[in-house]
Amino acid sequence: MQIDLSGRTALVTGSTQGIGLAIATALARAGARVVVNGRGEERVADAVRTVRAGSGSEDVTGAAGDLATEQGAADVLRAVPALDILVNNLGVFGSADPLEIDDAEWRRYFEVNVLSAVRLIRACLPGMKERGWGRILDLASDSAVAIPAEMIHYGMTKTALLAIGRGFAKDAAGTGVTVNSVIAGPTRTGGVEQFVRELVGDELPWDEAQRAFMVKYRPQSLIQRLIEPEEIANMVVYLASPLASATTGGALRVDGGYVDSILP
Repeated sequence: MQIDLSGRTALVTGSTQGIGLAIATALARAGARVVVNGRGEERVADAVRTVRAGSGSEDVTGAAGDLATEQGAADVLRAVPALDILVNNLGVFGSADPLEIDDAEWRRYFEVNVLSAVRLIRACLPGMKERGWGRILDLASDSAVAIPAEMIHYGMTKTALLAIGRGFAKDAAGTGVTVNSVIAGPTRTGGVEQFVRELVGDELPWDEAQRAFMVKYRPQSLIQRLIEPEEIANMVVYLASPLASATTGGALRVDGGYVDSILP
């Protein structure tokens, strides 16, 4: 398949590292104008340089702002042109005793993982509908469907993203705009490596630590390894392309077979 996103502008939230950085790089490689986002100017500038180097494209800019706040979202939107592709990748995660998570932490997870996406969809979808083309993609997780006991607050937010994607897809019906969720499985990023170490300890070499983590905490995985960020990015680039014009309102899995279900 030939995917050409030339002439399209994409914003990838939370894209200074990990999955978001891989998505930004892959979209730029496919020809899109890419806007990288993070909270700090310095980290955004570093990520812009990384995406340019990894994609061979100079058509990469940055927009710093904390999308978990209304002001931060407004700042980012003022800095970007009309969007054709919105990738809501921003998210926080971590393990916690569910009975010890206080109200403030529940609110923080909801603000960062859910409301940041809602704010941007609300701002960008009308213009996409008016222009007759657009792609909105929300990065969900296997935790949306198989809620981990140690990450209930995180799983809740990812389940919410599935509902949001389906609902806004209905709002965009018949306009040429598609809205989908991508269910990412356990993926190797810096944050996940730290998370693995928190659960299995620092004594084991990384390959052994990864295997121990998968066996104990993610035994349902059919590929029996962590997914690489580029594998998630491949699905996002396809869904962002004209080739995926008949796919909307969906929750598409790149989870290594982790979710033990025919449907999400």
